[in-house]
Amino acid sequence: MLALALLGASILAVIKGVRIGLAFLIGCAVSYLSFWGWQQVAAALGPTPKKRSSWGFTIRVIVLGALACVIIKFLGLDVAAAVTGLLVSAAAVILELIYELIYART
Repeated sequence: MLALALLGASILAVIKGVRIGLAFLIGCAVSYLSFWGWQQVAAALGPTPKKRSSWGFTIRVIVLGALACVIIKFLGLDVAAAVTGLLVSAAAVILELIYELIYART
């Protein structure tokens, strides 16, 4: 996920400008934090669940989304680039699935 974020941000910064690359990177950061939150939810459903409030996760996602909106509006960054950055976690999961299918050892 980090490699995709850095590669995408650097390519966009060179081609479209630093502001577009920064907006993409902000979207990637929110995507990573959302992915991390879902990992915590999945861990809570496992055989040894940790007692955590679901409100904490919900509030964290809302705060992150609001913070990203404020940063994008305040800095005047491109919203489309930030939204595209949100897809980095999905792209990383798909690439990992493809890698595991190709190099799976049975």
